[in-house]
Amino acid sequence: MPVGGNVVVSRTRDGGKVWDVLRNELPQRHPYDLTFRHALDIDDSGDRLAFGSTTGSLWIIEDQGDSWQLISSHLPPMYCVRFMA
Repeated sequence: MPVGGNVVVSRTRDGGKVWDVLRNELPQRHPYDLTFRHALDIDDSGDRLAFGSTTGSLWIIEDQGDSWQLISSHLPPMYCVRFMA
């Protein structure tokens, strides 16, 4: 869910009682990215997460969401993202 019209990821570590809004390195001005639930995946370790948008942006983190890295902003629309085992 967008928070203030910005790209964010919300994280809970207690089953949904408290939510952290993560926005470090995600677009905060004029974002037009939409992410479907199948376009977000967490690897087996629980540390890496990737998500893609319908506007062709792909982000990844390797520290449970504290600092995001934009992999590409020029891909086709993404409707599914998966880590391969």
